[in-house]
Amino acid sequence: MNKKRFQDRPWYPYAIAGCIAVILFVALTHCGAILQGIGEFIGFFSPVILGCVIAYIVNPLAKLYCRILPGNDHRPGRRRALANALAFLTVVLFLIFALMILLPQLVESASTFVGNLDDYTAALNGMLENWGLSSRLDLSKLISSSENLLGTVADFVTDNLDDILNISVDAGRVVVKWLIAFMLSIYLLGAKDRLKAGCVRLLKALMRPEPCRQVLVALRRCNVILSRYIVFNLVDALIVGAVNAVFMSVLRLPYVGLVSFFIGVTNLIPTFGPVIGIALGAFVLVLVKPWHALIFIIFSLVLQLLDSYVLKPRLFGDTLGVSSLWILVGIIVGGRMFGITGILLAIPAVAILDFLYKEHLLPWLEQRRSRKDRPAGPSGGAEEAAGNDPPCEN
Repeated sequence: MNKKRFQDRPWYPYAIAGCIAVILFVALTHCGAILQGIGEFIGFFSPVILGCVIAYIVNPLAKLYCRILPGNDHRPGRRRALANALAFLTVVLFLIFALMILLPQLVESASTFVGNLDDYTAALNGMLENWGLSSRLDLSKLISSSENLLGTVADFVTDNLDDILNISVDAGRVVVKWLIAFMLSIYLLGAKDRLKAGCVRLLKALMRPEPCRQVLVALRRCNVILSRYIVFNLVDALIVGAVNAVFMSVLRLPYVGLVSFFIGVTNLIPTFGPVIGIALGAFVLVLVKPWHALIFIIFSLVLQLLDSYVLKPRLFGDTLGVSSLWILVGIIVGGRMFGITGILLAIPAVAILDFLYKEHLLPWLEQRRSRKDRPAGPSGGAEEAAGNDPPCEN
């Protein structure tokens, strides 16, 4: 049977609508299982996805090295390979340096907390007595000394040994996955030009020239927005962490590396990150001396004000150009949908959506509306009238 005649049957659109309704019903009733299956399927490619993310983040540093390094322009492959190697070597050295600073200070802060636990408990009990809450909340019954705390921890480890082993195995799998992703990122960054050329060739094969050109222009603009946001955000975090380290070193405050690392890392999280960093740093410092924590909080608030109104506007400039309301909405929605990853990528995602809406979707809708509202000319009206007339019958 001819396909055209088959589609002209009166029951054909109803059959298509019924099939679509059944598919939607099954999809909605089994939404959880479908999403779980999609998540498991994507999980098989998680090392590849992580490798792409790492290569994308390291790529601006490799470009910087490629500009700085001297070399022969007739053979740029060697210079690019050397720049990629230096970029990954810089990342590895930075991670090793961070671990060398963090691990000893983490152990020292934990030992300080356990050693001063009796004093913390006594001070908190005295505060509760002054407020008249000691009868409702008696901390001496919960933790009376550091020895009791260590015994409680030992009992907890003994009772939950299987769960701890499972968590350790999962942590080992995560470490292996990140190592595989890091190795893949080296190859992906080296094959960047070939992958880009292949994607462009595929787009040109699938689309007509003008739509393909528009898609490529939009993708380049989105790449500029995302890469600049990542680079400037990392630079901003490094500057804020370094300034905090200099301040704490001048005043001889303890745990300079640990607290500055917290401040720098949490500064990458928009809106709520600096608050988390200040709270973590103050908690570490209050274990040593409360006055240290107060000085740190005052300085951190001043530093965040300078960062928000001086440093970030100079770094980002007009790269984003998105209102704070849409950024806050993007952070909330991104955090609800994708967790910490959604929060970190909320600002560039909102900027990209704003660019696509203003530069592509809105002009296309306006152009379409103007074509519909354009008055028909004499010839056009005659043609439309002639085209709408029923065929003549002899």
